[in-house]
Amino acid sequence: MDELTPDEIVKELDKYIIGQNEAKRSVAIALRNRYRRQRLLEELRDEVAPKNIIMIGPTGVGKTEIARRLARMVNAPFLKVEATKFTEVGYVGRDVESMVRELTNIAVNMVKSEKIEALQEKVKDLTQEKILDILLPHNKKKRKNEYETEETTDEERFIHTREKLRQQLSEGKLEDRQVEIETKESFTPVVEIFAGTGMEGLDVNFTDALSSLFPSRTKRRKTPIKEARKILLHEETQKLIDMDEVIREAISRTENGGIIFLDEIDKIVGREGTKGPDVSREGVQRDILPIVEGSTVMTRYGPVRTDHILFIAAGTFHSAKPSDLIPELQGRFPIRVELSPLSEDDFKEILTKPKNALIKQYTALLATEDVELVFEDEAIEEIAKLAREINEKTENIGARRLYTLVEKVVEDISFEANKRQGERIEISSEYVREKLKEIIKDRDLSRYIL
Repeated sequence: MDELTPDEIVKELDKYIIGQNEAKRSVAIALRNRYRRQRLLEELRDEVAPKNIIMIGPTGVGKTEIARRLARMVNAPFLKVEATKFTEVGYVGRDVESMVRELTNIAVNMVKSEKIEALQEKVKDLTQEKILDILLPHNKKKRKNEYETEETTDEERFIHTREKLRQQLSEGKLEDRQVEIETKESFTPVVEIFAGTGMEGLDVNFTDALSSLFPSRTKRRKTPIKEARKILLHEETQKLIDMDEVIREAISRTENGGIIFLDEIDKIVGREGTKGPDVSREGVQRDILPIVEGSTVMTRYGPVRTDHILFIAAGTFHSAKPSDLIPELQGRFPIRVELSPLSEDDFKEILTKPKNALIKQYTALLATEDVELVFEDEAIEEIAKLAREINEKTENIGARRLYTLVEKVVEDISFEANKRQGERIEISSEYVREKLKEIIKDRDLSRYIL
């Protein structure tokens, strides 16, 4: 997927996101530049900095979705984080370097999952053999003065029984049979206790140190084969995975392909001359600056360079402007794109066109209960019209408004679906208005819509 052209990237994004062509073009170019950079000579490759992007626009217009889909497209580590969660060093709050550590953790889990997937068939075979060894241990001791023919007969009998058990295992006939297996007991690392407390930096090499202090123990336990298989699958997988290789690949993927989506960046813009809560806002920007410029962050897996991580910042910028950011940080986001508010036509397309369109989701969900749900064109137009009106009269939350409206429309059908199997239910514009009539007639719409 790394070799996708900008035009192909935009077409792929079009499958999930309506409109916002300028933003799609900008991220497509940024992604293509990564591919181009990998083809440069090494001495020049390190000099090419990523073209970080600031997306400006109201909530619910596709900013996060564009970044997330971009990362999925190229199987890149992706992290979304709100800038408001960070505070300047010395204040209570999260350390800005934690976003790089989180991104690295995501990359390690991603690479590890890929390795597990690749080993799946091999591990299944090894686990099957281990279960067979438990069910039918091979007696290696030989009786004295055995004739060769007797040995051969015993061996043939053993092979025949083993194959019979293998067949029964394959057919699922022994799933509830109790077997005794040996499992490893593990301790909970102290770093997990501190997770989410702002003390994530303690995890650097901490787990390894604790592992040496608290070696794992083994114990024997009885369990059904279906449970034993899960335990043995996990243990055999861990034995086969080379974690050093996983970490090396994950760090490389983080450094060269990682994407950090820094949301609500407009909310860390301090107002000139103010005191109090705004004091630390500029400090947060100054703490973020070296990460975006390029620095080395220590993680539990080793040092990670941020020089070529792609940063996509986003904000509504209602009460501030991108030019209100500190000049140094502005310079690190050379590309700025403004996303358009969604129109009624956009809402209609969002309901029906994308691969993950809401109408498609609800139709598929109810089809699992043998209920055929059909939205008439007029019903879709009515929902789109109401979404636009409510966004205009209350807070504009973009496409997120559609989730609330559609859920309200199909609420009764969803509740009674198990009693209406085999039915074809058509949603008309009259039905939509009936279900949403309280919202339509009440002036204070915020009482009914989130």
